[in-house]
Amino acid sequence: MGAGARTLLLALLLARGAPQEPESRIWDPLAGPMNTRLFSKPCGERENKPLIVGGVESARGRWPWMVSLIREKKQVCGGSLLNRRWVMSAAHCFAKYADVDSWRVQVGQLRSGSFPERFRTYIGVSYRVKKIIIHPRSTRLRHDIALLQLASRVYYTPNTRPVCVLSSTAMFQHRHDCWATGWGFISDNGTEIPPPYNLREVQLAIINNTWCNHLYSLPAVRYFVWDDMICAGREGGGADTCGGDSGGPLVCDIDGIWYQVGIVSWGEGCGLRTRPGVYTNVSQHFKWIKLVAGVPKPDPSPTLLLLALRCASWVLWAA
Repeated sequence: MGAGARTLLLALLLARGAPQEPESRIWDPLAGPMNTRLFSKPCGERENKPLIVGGVESARGRWPWMVSLIREKKQVCGGSLLNRRWVMSAAHCFAKYADVDSWRVQVGQLRSGSFPERFRTYIGVSYRVKKIIIHPRSTRLRHDIALLQLASRVYYTPNTRPVCVLSSTAMFQHRHDCWATGWGFISDNGTEIPPPYNLREVQLAIINNTWCNHLYSLPAVRYFVWDDMICAGREGGGADTCGGDSGGPLVCDIDGIWYQVGIVSWGEGCGLRTRPGVYTNVSQHFKWIKLVAGVPKPDPSPTLLLLALRCASWVLWAA
């Protein structure tokens, strides 16, 4: 191969994108067997280590994957950041409003978006929505999951980081130290969170589906808790997610890395002893999430593109 041909080949290779980092440094969410977590580091990490019914106010950066879904300048649902382009939430949030132009996603925020625009600088960064993809088998209660593709890339900061997802959540059964977050009502009668409208957090226990089904069979109205659902609450009640928390994450940690096990979906009342909150079981939709929310290839570096064009021009001149 002549020198001119090699130079042209180099220019074409450079135009395709930046050289890859060593394998040990690549963050590839699509790599690995299906029984591993969906996203590798930096997912599930937080620097701040120190409603939700029965919860307390959170602190900025404590749940950096928590996002707020805003429609018509009002906080409507919650969600979680999966990577720089994708957010996960509940399908029922978009049952009546699936127009992407009517939605905004707030990331890195602490305060609710349900107040005047002049406070916008205190509640994070707003992103437009490019696509809303609802699970193809979604019904009123089952497969209650949706993925939102953002119109631009999210920049990670100490207050903005993705959560991890696993293909199995069996290791979290009977855990009593999982957490749910949201800006929803703080009582069953629709009481809104008080000023300054900060995110709230509540510690919950994962409840076996068999026992959860038993609880929902009492006393009269019968609901079914299917395999694609997971229950969480407290034995004595008084702690739960509520209206306005839909789509938000239920997370548990392993050695300081946080994994999302559920999406706030439905329930009867809020904080009732025999009616724990019911969440979409994220692990049951692992393959679908992986298929839809794979990270796209990075755009070619502008510097490398310019270098490639210069190389190509030199080849043509030399010829």
